[in-house]
Amino acid sequence: MSKYWAKVNDGLVEKVIVANDDFFDTFVDDSAGTWLETKIDGSIRKNYAGIGFSYDSTRDAFIPPQPYPSWILNEDTCLWECPIAYPNDNKIYEWNETDQQWDEIN
Repeated sequence: MSKYWAKVNDGLVEKVIVANDDFFDTFVDDSAGTWLETKIDGSIRKNYAGIGFSYDSTRDAFIPPQPYPSWILNEDTCLWECPIAYPNDNKIYEWNETDQQWDEIN
């Protein structure tokens, strides 16, 4: 059965691969870091790992890069949340970090 594995080195995800259960029985990896299982549905380690994500061993969670300095980490989901909710009016917006607001895209 194939699983997804993330190579974590110094708290950062460097690689993500798909491998069978027995892959690590014969695989030799001399590079620094640890392979950790990840799942697309986030059912383990909070989120599916991606290259550039961090791994927090205390939370046992993969955390995506912070998109903007003002965004706050949700401790339950380990995802970044905007300080202002996205407008719910069927328009498309992008975050304006300078003005701390959602700007409509025309």
